[in-house]
Amino acid sequence: QVQLVASGGGLVQAGGSLRLSCAASGSIFSFNVMGWYRQAPGKQRELVATVTSGGTTNYGDSVKGRFTISRDNAQNTMYLQMNSLKPEDTANYFCNAIEYRGVLRSYWGQGTQVFVSS
Repeated sequence: QVQLVASGGGLVQAGGSLRLSCAASGSIFSFNVMGWYRQAPGKQRELVATVTSGGTTNYGDSVKGRFTISRDNAQNTMYLQMNSLKPEDTANYFCNAIEYRGVLRSYWGQGTQVFVSS
């Protein structure tokens, strides 16, 4: 059972930057898709960004042009570089990994909280 540990959240002023990390307890090479999701109080969890094993990325409309997702298979870590942060980016950010080897498995990390002050 692979475990994911998210880190890097914190308090930042609007316009600032943060980089989130999602470290896996084992190899991420086999993960077909990895991604970041976020959930603000009183709202549903939403997609932030995903990256496939081939490097194809996808972003939610609200973060396009500001956030960059990447994965480092050698370090077993996924990253989310967040620039030009806005108060509406305040949320708990979760990392996810999906693996398909005949059976579909989905792994979630614990959240890391991001607060953006105006």
